[in-house]
Amino acid sequence: TRRQTVIDDELLAAIPSARSYGGLIMLMPNTQNFAGSAADTQVVPQMVVFGGAGGRSNEGRLSIDGLSVGSAFNGAGVSAYVADVGNAQEIALTSSGGLGEAEVGGPSLNVVPREGGNTVRGSFYGSGVTEGMVGSNFTQELEDRGMSTPGAYQQIWDFNLGVGGPIASDRLWYFGTFRNEGSHRTIPSMFANANAGDPTKRTYVQDASRRAVAAVSFQNIALRLTAQVTPRNKVTFFWDEQMPCEGAALAGLGDDADACRHSDSDEIIAGPGIPPTPTASATAAPETAAYRDYGQRVRQAKWTSPMTNRLLIEGGVGQYRSRYGGSPMPGANTQDLIRVVEQCAGAAGCPLNGGIPNLAYRSPNWSSNVNQNVNWNAAGSYVFGGQSLKVGYQGALLYDNRKAFSNSHFLQYRVNNAVPDQLTMTINQYETRQRVRFDAFYVQDQWTMGRITLQGALRYDHAWSYFPEQTVGPVRFFPTPVTYPETPGVEGYHDLTPRGGFAMDLFGNGKTSLKVNFGRYLEAAQNMGYFTALNPTARLSTTTTRSWTDSDDDFVADCDLNNPGAQDLRPVGGDLCGANTNTNFGKELFESTLDPALVSGWGVRTGDWQWGASIQHEVFPRVSVEGGYQRRWLVNFTATDNFSRAPEDHTEFGVNVPSDVRLPDGGGYVLGGLYNVTPTAALRLNNNVLTQASGYGDWSQVTDSVNFNVTARPRNGLTLQGGFNLGTTNVDYCQVRAELPEMNVILTTISPTSRWCAYSTEFLRFTALGSYVIPKIDVQIGGAMRSDQGGDLAANWAAPNSATVGLNRPFAGVGGQTVTVNLVEPGTLYGDRVNQIDLRIAKILRFGRTRTNVGVDIYNIGNVNPVLTYNQAYNPATTAWLTPNSVLQPRFFKISAQVDF
Repeated sequence: TRRQTVIDDELLAAIPSARSYGGLIMLMPNTQNFAGSAADTQVVPQMVVFGGAGGRSNEGRLSIDGLSVGSAFNGAGVSAYVADVGNAQEIALTSSGGLGEAEVGGPSLNVVPREGGNTVRGSFYGSGVTEGMVGSNFTQELEDRGMSTPGAYQQIWDFNLGVGGPIASDRLWYFGTFRNEGSHRTIPSMFANANAGDPTKRTYVQDASRRAVAAVSFQNIALRLTAQVTPRNKVTFFWDEQMPCEGAALAGLGDDADACRHSDSDEIIAGPGIPPTPTASATAAPETAAYRDYGQRVRQAKWTSPMTNRLLIEGGVGQYRSRYGGSPMPGANTQDLIRVVEQCAGAAGCPLNGGIPNLAYRSPNWSSNVNQNVNWNAAGSYVFGGQSLKVGYQGALLYDNRKAFSNSHFLQYRVNNAVPDQLTMTINQYETRQRVRFDAFYVQDQWTMGRITLQGALRYDHAWSYFPEQTVGPVRFFPTPVTYPETPGVEGYHDLTPRGGFAMDLFGNGKTSLKVNFGRYLEAAQNMGYFTALNPTARLSTTTTRSWTDSDDDFVADCDLNNPGAQDLRPVGGDLCGANTNTNFGKELFESTLDPALVSGWGVRTGDWQWGASIQHEVFPRVSVEGGYQRRWLVNFTATDNFSRAPEDHTEFGVNVPSDVRLPDGGGYVLGGLYNVTPTAALRLNNNVLTQASGYGDWSQVTDSVNFNVTARPRNGLTLQGGFNLGTTNVDYCQVRAELPEMNVILTTISPTSRWCAYSTEFLRFTALGSYVIPKIDVQIGGAMRSDQGGDLAANWAAPNSATVGLNRPFAGVGGQTVTVNLVEPGTLYGDRVNQIDLRIAKILRFGRTRTNVGVDIYNIGNVNPVLTYNQAYNPATTAWLTPNSVLQPRFFKISAQVDF
């Protein structure tokens, strides 16, 4: 009953792709991508966070030979690991219908590495792109929409060697790989800051002679050993070391200008950032990016033993370890400069900061983190007659150590056209340490009776968390250090989840099957959510804002920032500073916790139910079509209740939306359903409790999706796969918000709020891939196509207090006179649909036992330029709203060759 897409090594070599799991995810219709560039993942290897229709964004899973290589957080599903799919034996995506082996109900991608044999065999792949092979899709229309310069690749390279053979014939084999790949890409509309590193300057000044460039390279080396210890015992070992280099020195500012093999005098290099590494972008100046030169590792061991012709025993253990984050760019001299963010809210825009709303410049926020996923499994399978039984066990320990850094002042300024109006104070530079542990046992059975095959499974999960000893401080706003001993988190969650279904040969001729599946699944155990809510360091209040008037125009907050109260020091030459908006800041008072009912128990973990049905039919020999329907609904939503406030402690109000033909219905109406805390309640200490939303009302998120897929492998050398997935998701949490208005309360001037608690969104993806070898002349043609839904857009307006209706007082608890409000209902405004077609043409040359494939890949053959990301900061006085920040990469050519021997 599983729905699975399989790509073997031959098809993978024939299609234009980045030889990465992210590129393959982009070509599979039954997935959605939630992070990672919508363009670059098909061009260069990148991390992609993916999931299924209607699921949570962190449910996608990446495994190597059945063992997870996901991170310790964000679902523990995917990571920055660069899987060598070019030397994979097989790649399989299971999109739904998983049985006992699956913790989550979303898609999982399993990469099976190639093994050595008794004959030395291998392959070498090399490809390259130079600046002269890249076209341009920058048009007058894009320029008219406010985009100054698009991004484009300057160079891409990928050299990949894989060799396998015997160490001892019939006993021990090896397969080793080496890969060196990377890219340099200019960043749309972003240039070097001529004032970077200069403490006497306060603005971003564009240096048009130096483009901002994202630079990254990876050097990977891996070895897989396979040992047939006895005729019935096989053992495999796998070790992969990956060393990245992201970013390089700022050209002309340091001695390490060639740190990533590239730094021309007319360019400024900024790493693209493996999330959450800071990265330069269309709204982040290059000096705010980070540099990373430390990597990641995967180690695995597996054992399989067919004890009899009916019984198979197998087990394995694996580790994924990564150090990520980075450090300030070498030569940037930014650590002692205060970070600045341009609000650009006034009618005149922000000409003093390049006219770029939400621009971050002057210094980075960065981190140095380590995450590790150690997982193990064991299973036994027994086959008898028309029935097969499998029992299994899975376990994991997820390590998550993080340490954040900022400038030495622990401050960030917000400015409006370079004029300060707010500052943010931070307590960081301490290590957060978190651990999650889980065990799972499952039993599943398959029974064939005539034309019907029944499947069923029951899975038990037990998960818990804890926090090793941690110390906070001493830092500027937390001068006295505090050490917290090892602390328990979640004491123990218990879940029993059933799954099942059946497959039926409808007409008894083996050509048409009906498949039905159902199941209850969990959100992954991870270092987030419930599992980390009780970490004492995470529960400290470490950030506050306060309004600021720089009266003496020296770009220094001349107030006693250790005094939380409002201060007017203008009569003595100082500044005007408002009170801390967060009264808990800097105090050893926990302002958030976890509902005691959720510390342990049965069936409290978040998850989902799903059921689906499909019909698969063989149209011709080796050609089949499948159509299906799936329904998913999420369960056990959470909400945060501030027990120090009641619904009456919030004032409901609206804002007068500006009249603007660009807005829905032309604007000019009152947008209500917004909330602001009352001044009295804003002064109380927060008492936030994370709890189940069901105690306050109904919360639903239901997705209905239909899909259609075609798979064709006729005997004339043609291979085709393709299909579409169309889904609609309906969200409604209005009952909960009515009881908890703080869910939608405006407490900050940065994060946008939305008045919509019930809305629908749509998703539609088309994909296709295939290859064909023209007989006699041995010319291979391969192609890939995708058509993706554009992103959901917003109009985030920094609404002034004067625009409010029904509030009749200044904003409370925001530290300023504006609040950010989204003026567009979710699901009503989408960005450009991304349609991309890539083509590969290659000549196959055969010399003895050597097969050489020399070809050219053409990406974006139509040279289309859909906008991928937009400026979503709305200002009625400017045309900056929906200005393109990035577009699909232009048409370019890649020369490649693969030699199989």
